[in-house]
Amino acid sequence: MQKPATPDNAPHAQRDDEVFDIVNGHDEVIGRATRREAHARGLWHRATHVVVEDGQGRVFLQKRSMAKDTAPGRWDSACSGHVDAGESYEAAAVRELREEIGLDAGALGGTDAIEPLFTLAPCEANGWEFLRVFRLKSHGPFAFRLNTAEIERGEWWTREALFHALAERPQDFTNALRMLWERMDGRDGGLLKKTWPR
Repeated sequence: MQKPATPDNAPHAQRDDEVFDIVNGHDEVIGRATRREAHARGLWHRATHVVVEDGQGRVFLQKRSMAKDTAPGRWDSACSGHVDAGESYEAAAVRELREEIGLDAGALGGTDAIEPLFTLAPCEANGWEFLRVFRLKSHGPFAFRLNTAEIERGEWWTREALFHALAERPQDFTNALRMLWERMDGRDGGLLKKTWPR
């Protein structure tokens, strides 16, 4: 289990004055709104998730802080977050890796280190977000510095353990993680069926 250590200049769990691009059904920017307004009005906006996988095929999950305004105390992807106004999905994923788990994707190759997998369409269950999912995999150990404002703790999960936990205790996980994992579920011929060279 990974215990949190606060990175320098760590952000708060969330800020209501963050500004997001508001998008239409084609993921085209049609305006801007604050986090508070976007969530209160159900406006479509953008977010990213990064699945961090080690050389043994395990995935790293974070347990969200109880200070989070959505899904507090639930297990989620290694990092996730909103795309700021004017920011690309890729840049947001790299930023979130640094802010949430202290992982410098720049040292691993920047946006080239993260592999785009798919995008989930906005729906009520995922907070009306176009959710772009990336994967970061490594054969060496990751050095995490978890942001205590956002994360209670982190753990490596085997695929089997996660499959069983999602089936038996779905309420312990965020809606977004459940949705993206269903898409990635190897037993349905999904992306995680692949085995990576050791």
